[in-house]
Amino acid sequence: MLDTHHHLWRYSPEEYPWIPSGSPLATDQGLPQLEAATSDTGVTGTIAVQARQVVEESTDLLQIADQSPLIRGVVGWVPLTSASVASDLESLASHPKFVGVRHVLQDEPDDFFLRDDFHHGLAQLPKFSLRYDLLLFQRQLPAATRLLDRQPELGIIIDHLAKPNARNGQIEKDWQVGMKEIAKRDHVLGVKFSGLATEFSNDAPIDPDTIRAYFLETLEIFGPKRVMLGTDWPVCLLRLDSYLDWIRTVTSLVTSLSHDEQEQILTKNGESAYQLETFAGK
Repeated sequence: MLDTHHHLWRYSPEEYPWIPSGSPLATDQGLPQLEAATSDTGVTGTIAVQARQVVEESTDLLQIADQSPLIRGVVGWVPLTSASVASDLESLASHPKFVGVRHVLQDEPDDFFLRDDFHHGLAQLPKFSLRYDLLLFQRQLPAATRLLDRQPELGIIIDHLAKPNARNGQIEKDWQVGMKEIAKRDHVLGVKFSGLATEFSNDAPIDPDTIRAYFLETLEIFGPKRVMLGTDWPVCLLRLDSYLDWIRTVTSLVTSLSHDEQEQILTKNGESAYQLETFAGK
């Protein structure tokens, strides 16, 4: 299996102010921890995704990826609003494992989605055969749709199902409408089935039926060729006991699908979206 979404860090409260003090996240989560977490899970490849908005994060992740064939790709960060974005991308894209870029749009106001300097940076990504990871909350789906329509040449992957409001026993109508609209765009290459466990409120139990309902609805909207496995490890440890817990959840959800559909969701869709076969030959 290919885990299309996890993070790595050397923890410090100054560098990662969003990590709750005393939580399972408030510790180093590097290559040794990743290798231990994935051991005996069936995961043989991963995509490491940025967790800090500094260029050094991209370089650090690539250096870690060089140490292990487990990490097949890196989605890093560059200052997309900077006039020097092309030179930053040129330097990073020369590395065979640099496959995409992400900005933490979930923390930005809606008007940021349409900033001209931001879109100038986004427009550089196809020139370097790079993908863009779109991180947002359900409430930002209308703004995201406008972003998509300004970048028809850019291959985009939706992180964490666009973070729906996870309330037990129901699918959010606004999420459903917004995702159906987004799915009409062919350059939306995939959506990661990840991050859902942490969208339940802290005082509510994680409801397996709600997770199943979101999986089936995502599958209905995007089809088996655009849904992909992601764990959001180690962030998922805020609500789950282990990396394996989410792997077991997803593998259980796909059991009713055909062998080919299972293979697509668990491995091939991620490989295709991030062009891993292409980059493996660089």
